[in-house]
Order: sequence, then C-alpha cells, then structure tokens
Amino acid sequence: MIPRYTRPAMAAIWEPKTKFQIWFEIEAHACDAQAELGVIPKAAAEAVWARGAFEVERIDAIEAEVKHDVIAFLTNLAEHVGDEARFVHQGMTSSDVLDTCFNVQLVRAADLLIAQTEALLQALRRRAFEHKDTVCIGRSHGIHAEPTTFGLKLAQAYAEFERARDRLKLAREEVATCAISGAVGTFANIDPAVEAHVAAKMGLKPEPVSTQVIPRDRHAQFFATLGVVASSVERLATEVRHLQRTEVGEAEEYFSPGQKGSSAMPHKRNPVLTENLTGLARMVRGYALPAMENVALWHERDISHSSVERMVGPDATVTLDFALARLTQVIDKLVVYPGVMAETVEKLGGLVHSQRVLLALTQKGVSREDAYRLVQRNAMTVWQSRGEHTLLELLQQDAEVTARMSRDELAGLFDLGYHTAHVDTIFERVFGTARDHMA
Repeated sequence: MIPRYTRPAMAAIWEPKTKFQIWFEIEAHACDAQAELGVIPKAAAEAVWARGAFEVERIDAIEAEVKHDVIAFLTNLAEHVGDEARFVHQGMTSSDVLDTCFNVQLVRAADLLIAQTEALLQALRRRAFEHKDTVCIGRSHGIHAEPTTFGLKLAQAYAEFERARDRLKLAREEVATCAISGAVGTFANIDPAVEAHVAAKMGLKPEPVSTQVIPRDRHAQFFATLGVVASSVERLATEVRHLQRTEVGEAEEYFSPGQKGSSAMPHKRNPVLTENLTGLARMVRGYALPAMENVALWHERDISHSSVERMVGPDATVTLDFALARLTQVIDKLVVYPGVMAETVEKLGGLVHSQRVLLALTQKGVSREDAYRLVQRNAMTVWQSRGEHTLLELLQQDAEVTARMSRDELAGLFDLGYHTAHVDTIFERVFGTARDHMA
C-alpha cells in the first residue's frame, strides 16, 4: 500500500491495530465457548474480556526476540490478563487465529468494494439516462461501424458492473469461513463447538474441513474476482481514453480550474485519471496469480502462502477500492460533447448506413453477393474521396442501384432513427425501465 492510492476506510482494515483487535476477539470468543463447555473456568473467560489489552509496539518487540507473531501477541495479552491467560489459546494453533482473522479482513474489504461498486452503478445509471438518446458512432476494430448512443455505451458498463457487484458478493461468501480446529485440523484438542461459536460471533461460518489452514482455493477465487473487476474498470477507462484523443474529442475527463496538464506544454488536457486506472488494473490482476499459486500447500499446511497474503491482501483490496472510487469520479464528472459526436457520425459521408442499403437491396430481389458488391464499390469511392462524395449521392447516381430502388427510397434509408429504434428495449433489459424514475 502507498498513500497515493489508498483510501482511509480500506487502509484501516489492514492496520496492525485492527489485526490484533480481531485476534483478541477470536481468542476471547473461544474462551467463552471453552468456559461453556467446562474446559476453562468462566472467571478466566471473563478476565480475558475485562483485562485483555495489547500494544502494537510491545508485540513487535517481543516478536523480534521470539520470531513468532502469535506467540508475541499472546505474551503481550498475558501481561495484561494475568494468571488467567494460561487458559487462552487452549487447543488452538496459530493458523486458527491467522486464517480466521484474514477472512474477517477480506469480508470487511469486500463490503467496502461492494459499496463502492454500488456508488459507481448509481453514477453510470444517471449518466446513461442523461445520454440515452445522444447519438454517437459505434466502432469495431477502432473503425466507424454503425451509430449507437452514448447512453448505450454507459448502459453496457452498468450491466458489466452489476455483474462485478454480484461477483464480489459471491467472493465475499466464499471467504467468509472460520477455522478453530487445532493442529492439522482434527479437533483433537478442541471441541468443534468452539469453532461454531467463534464463527457466529465473527460473522463467519465454520470451514467444513480445515487441515490446520483454510483451503486457499477460496482465496484464489477471491483475488481472481478482484482481477476480473479490475479488468472491467480498465475496459471503461480505455473507452474514455480513446474518446478523449484529440482526433476524437467526443468526451473527456473533467479538467478542474487550476489543473495543469503538462510541465512543458500549457495547452495539454490529458486523460491522466483513466490512464492511472489502466495501470492500477494491471496491478490488481497481478495479485491474482500468486493467490492461485497459494492453493498447492504441502500436506496439511506450510506457510509459503503467508508472505504472499501479507502483501496481496491489503494491496489488492486497497488498490481496487481506490480504482473504483476514481472511476466513479470520472463518470460522475465526465464532460460529454454531443455536437462532436454528431459530427463524427457524419464524418464518413453516410457510410455508416451501408448495411441498411445492403439489406434493402436484398429485399428488392438482388442477391446478397450482388448487393454487397454494389454498395461496397460506392462505399470505397467515398473512403478514397475523403469528403468529396457521400454514399447517398453515389448510390443515387449508380444505374444498377437505381434500377432497383428510387432516389427517394434510397434517401429514406439514411435515417439515424433506424439505428436507435430499440434503445428503449435495451434500457428496459438493463435498468428495468426506459425512463429514469430516479431523476
């Protein structure tokens, strides 16, 4: 984590104080369960809650000597609890604390990511309805294809981030498990009821089989999901970056008063936010691979996964949290130029209507191959003339075409409304309505 790309709420989840507080709650809840079972005195469990405390600096100092973080924590805790501390950690192993804590942190992180995705969805919905009927060019291979609307572009993004939100919910559920099963996960020295109690108190469910560690396929899915969501962030960011290119100029990131675009060229207005999002998405995807490699631990456990998770846990969640918030800001303040979009649609002299002409000719009895030939030969002339001719003009002068269709019939095919006739249908599929009732 670096401060530049870190938001406080997500960072707080991964602070040492938060981690040790979760450790304390796991141990204290386990003591309660052990007391109910008669394994330890109830007075001991009460003492843990009443006098339990810790200091991060003291834990670090102890760990420097004993070289074991959980032992260092328990030693510091005992300094506060006193004699009753001998009943803490009964039958437990370090992974019971570490893995359960890690999953609590991931669940909390997922909650923040889901909430930020919801905020992004609200921004996308608002802007989609705002530009539902703003006609712009659709592109395939980066080349003008047929007209669409800018609202449809944003509706597509909305649908994608709805899936992202749902994936995050599933990822949250996947890691919301608890393991308090002792050495090699057999419950030999601790009753399964302790695990059930701790799980309920920490908002988790018991892991069906923990071999001293919670299986890392769960975490692999979690971080893979973050990578997929990050890819969706990059997809939308890339669209904005392209639209902001000088040669396109259909939309651009908000450029605030006093903002500077270049240290050398005062005229620059660069897509720095969406370029940043592209880079952040690469990082989040990069964290998925080591999480997948963590799945194959030796036998019941090793700790090759530990160093990985100490880094990818905070880094992946913090980075995606920041990226989602930044993308929300970009969409919320995105500057859109409908006039430029309209000019762009007409830039190729009506070529964007070529398919409609092709289909109309087939309806007049022309074979598809001949219809394609007739339209393409005129379209290529328009391409090469670079503005000297329009497709309609050339088609109306083509004897083979006019032998099948009148000039007026041809003119009627060059109507933008034809391409936007089903926008409401798509909006109803995405939003459940074609009108913005939230406005």
